[in-house]
Amino acid sequence: MRRISRRAMTHSVLGSLAALAIRPSFAAAPTKSTTLFDPLRLGDVEVSNRVLMAPLTRGRAGASRTPIGLMAEYYAQRAGAGLIVSEGTAISPIGYGWNGSPGIYTPAQIEAWKNITSAVHRGGGRIFLQLWHLGRASHPDFHNGALPVAPSAIAIDDTIYTPLGKKPYVTPRALTEAEIAATVRDYAQATVNARAAGFDGVEIHGANGYLIDQFIRDGSNRREDRYGGSLDNRLRFLLEVTDAVCKAWSPRRTGVRLSPVNAYNDMRDSVPSTTFTEAARALDDFGLAYLHVSENIPSPSATTTTQRVAPSMRAAFKGPFILNGGYDARSGAAALLAGEADAIAYGRLFLANPDLVERFRRGASLNTPNVRTFYTEGAEGYTDYPRLAG
Repeated sequence: MRRISRRAMTHSVLGSLAALAIRPSFAAAPTKSTTLFDPLRLGDVEVSNRVLMAPLTRGRAGASRTPIGLMAEYYAQRAGAGLIVSEGTAISPIGYGWNGSPGIYTPAQIEAWKNITSAVHRGGGRIFLQLWHLGRASHPDFHNGALPVAPSAIAIDDTIYTPLGKKPYVTPRALTEAEIAATVRDYAQATVNARAAGFDGVEIHGANGYLIDQFIRDGSNRREDRYGGSLDNRLRFLLEVTDAVCKAWSPRRTGVRLSPVNAYNDMRDSVPSTTFTEAARALDDFGLAYLHVSENIPSPSATTTTQRVAPSMRAAFKGPFILNGGYDARSGAAALLAGEADAIAYGRLFLANPDLVERFRRGASLNTPNVRTFYTEGAEGYTDYPRLAG
């Protein structure tokens, strides 16, 4: 497949780096002694262990879309993670679309995030902000009646909880090329804002059926311009955003998250292995801090087998590689030993176990997540999970 020319991209930032043939040095490949508790270098960031906290939407920011003090307590409790990736955080008003989720586009939001990053750093932790644009996975109720935007005017066949209740998704409005360029600039500005808020880096959310994923997959992208059709064209938005974010800060402070086979938000692609392996190969050119792939590990009780894409992505991307998707301590350790990943990101286990790293280290039992309180308000099921004694 012909690769997209970086020189042809609107927001090229690494030309001089490539010309000098300078590439960041990454952590050595896993060895037989690699464990979940070994340190790791992710770009410019040293992390103390390989048990990372995956992004988890919790909806505690309320209608103001501004982080609150309780969120600082929540993240600080989990500072033992090698790296925390924050909940998805809207890069702009039009990118918003989840009740109670936070933003990073106003001065008040930046100031509020400072309290959280400071709390995590005081606890010895590291934290990246996840840059989020929901695209068609939003609703007019979040935008004063205006349609959400997407690569193509194709609705999600499902329902959404809006400020006015549960409703069907609407058919979004297709972005113009000028609006695409403006959205790329929004990602760059959000990155500047994240740096000002004290984050250690940013993660570009290209997974789970949100805007970047909508451009990548052919089930949601039916454009006939240079952002649609061929795989090169469908990857263009991802690569332009990545270029812009790297320019706004540094490739060594930038991660990307992808989910090659996740059907959430009515997503599909005709050849996910080809699509996402090529995406990983293209992203490898940037010298990123990491690539984070969400793909559920096979369940012993599964009646059907879905082809895994992560192994081919791992082969295509030479930098630090993070896996997420149903791992526990045993399976995560096995993945590291097998060289399948450099670190494992845990979601629900961190939600209910703020001291997850120590529980893994001691082989201790785990708290059970309270599903009822995943997206409610207040401390219950958020900051009240017990820690190990001693």
